[in-house]
Amino acid sequence: METEDGRWAGRTCLVLGGGGFMGSWLVDALVRRGAEVRAYGRISQFAPRREDVTWLVNDFADRVALARAIEGAEVVFHLLGAGTPESSNADPYANLLAGPGATLQLLNLCRSEGVRRFVFASSGGTVYGIPQSTPIPESAPTHPISAYGVAKLTIEKYLHLLGHLHGFDYAVMRISNPFGPRQSPFRRQGLIAAILYKLLRGAPVEIWGDGSVVRDFLYVGDLVEAFVRVAEYGGPVRVFNIGSGQGLSVNEVVHGAAAAIGCADPRIVYKPGRQVDAPANVLDVSLAARELGWRVETPWAEGVRTTADWMRGLTGRASPKRGREGDLAK
Repeated sequence: METEDGRWAGRTCLVLGGGGFMGSWLVDALVRRGAEVRAYGRISQFAPRREDVTWLVNDFADRVALARAIEGAEVVFHLLGAGTPESSNADPYANLLAGPGATLQLLNLCRSEGVRRFVFASSGGTVYGIPQSTPIPESAPTHPISAYGVAKLTIEKYLHLLGHLHGFDYAVMRISNPFGPRQSPFRRQGLIAAILYKLLRGAPVEIWGDGSVVRDFLYVGDLVEAFVRVAEYGGPVRVFNIGSGQGLSVNEVVHGAAAAIGCADPRIVYKPGRQVDAPANVLDVSLAARELGWRVETPWAEGVRTTADWMRGLTGRASPKRGREGDLAK
């Protein structure tokens, strides 16, 4: 939503994780709206380093650097994560320190610096755990089955506490599975990016389980629009599901991605399922539509084609070819 009333012009925004996949898209959107943007954290090899943005390449645990970054900021977007659902279960204590522990320090700094609006990127894919039914509304029970989801939910609860005790102004976005250009295919998150990269190289696609797991996939351009609308929102709702509202199985994603690049016969290797994967996760996004006027504009297939076009630049191949065996972590 390009604002015409100048509400973003001259406003100082801090994007924690601004050098990452989602963060770099958000940085672009804020700059287009006239905001003065600071981007904090590491910079991905796939994210452009804009000259009209103040880059602060520091660690999340660096309290002094964080305080300097927050000084004078009106809106803070917290997109920094702590590991992945799978890795978090291997060391829940480390995940606790890197997630809720570091975020509590951040929140105290935001309060002392007088930040006017705090937007937190939570996880709609993990905070609910194994749902009773889909699509999942914000009012559904939250029983995460990964330490990653527990950490995200813990931060949400601390935000609620600070709002209750101190009137701290915040909003939570429970985001589904974002995808699009700039997403790394080499991490243990980002299913569509990883699948496309493998297919374009002619390598086999590895799937955890039988491929029946259902997920909600959201194009990053639509996600960024939600970030901006949540930051502008002045109503009473604090927690929003942000997803497509539609479910696709992993098998459907593989074959859809293959069709997008003209690969008629993708090679699939099925591996044992993982405890960290809920059988299905599809978000009910009717609250965001009603309160924010936000809805998905990019069809899934169109988003996949756009991502594939970008991904071809990484593979250096114009069309998929057969290749050696390779790894793909879902």
